[in-house]
Amino acid sequence: MTSSDPVLVERRGAVAVVTLNRPAVLNALSLEMADALGNVLPALAGDASVRAVLLVGAGDGFMAGGDLVEMRNGLAKLESKDARRAESERWVHRAHVAIRAIATMPKPVITAVHGACAGYGISLLLASDLALAAEGTKFTLAYCAIGTSPDGGATWSLPRAIGAKQAAELALTGDRFDAARAASLGLVNRVVPLDRLRDDAMALATRLAAGPTLALARTKTLLREGAGRSLDEQLDAEARFFAASTVSDDFGEGIDAFLNKRPPSFEGH
Repeated sequence: MTSSDPVLVERRGAVAVVTLNRPAVLNALSLEMADALGNVLPALAGDASVRAVLLVGAGDGFMAGGDLVEMRNGLAKLESKDARRAESERWVHRAHVAIRAIATMPKPVITAVHGACAGYGISLLLASDLALAAEGTKFTLAYCAIGTSPDGGATWSLPRAIGAKQAAELALTGDRFDAARAASLGLVNRVVPLDRLRDDAMALATRLAAGPTLALARTKTLLREGAGRSLDEQLDAEARFFAASTVSDDFGEGIDAFLNKRPPSFEGH
C-alpha cells in the first residue's frame, strides 16, 4: 500500500483508520477505489486484532459521489444499450461489496464526514454504525441530478434511518442540506468543528475498541436485523445472544468490575 493508493489503512492500536484517498477529485468513487474498499473492509472484518474501524476522507471532502468521468468514458466504449446496462450493473455490484462488509462487520464502524458527502458517500455513512459530521459539511444524494436511481443500499437504509417521507424528499429532489439538518434527521450522531472532527471520531473509535467486542457485535446484529423480525422473533434472538454473551470472558470481567466499582478492562473475547 502506497500514498497514491485509492484507499489507505492505518492502525492505531485496536482501531483501523480507513482513508478514502483520491483528494484531487473529492474522493469520487472509481472502480479501483470500489475494489480496494471491497478488499480492505472484509479483511478488517476478519482481523481479530481490529476492534473498531474509522472511515474518513482525505483532502477537502469525504466523498463527492461516483466518478462520473470514468463512468461516462467507460460506457461510451460499449456499442449497445444491453452491453452498457450489463457493465453498469457489474460496477454497482463491485461497489456493494464494501457496503455489505460494513453492515455485517462484527465490530463497530464509525464514519467521519466533512466537506462534501454525496451519492455513494451517503451510502457509506448509512451503512456505518455511528457517524460524525464536521460543521460546513454539505450532503446530497444527487442521483436524480444525473438521471439515475440510488445505489449503495441508500433506498434500504435511508427510510429506516429517517422515515419514508423524509427519505423520499432527499432521494426525489436531490436537494443539498447541511450538517445541522443531517443531525436533526438522524443521519449523523453529532456535528463538531472541522478542526475537531478527526480527534473526536478517533476518541469514539478508541472507546468502542476498548469495549466488549463480542457483545458489541451481537448488539450490532440485533439492531440491524430487528426491523425484519416480529417482536417474538426479536425477543428470542435477544435471549440467544444474551446467553452467548454470559459465557464470555468479557462478561466475567464486566460483572467483577461493576461489583468492585472499577472500570472494566475488556479483552474482546
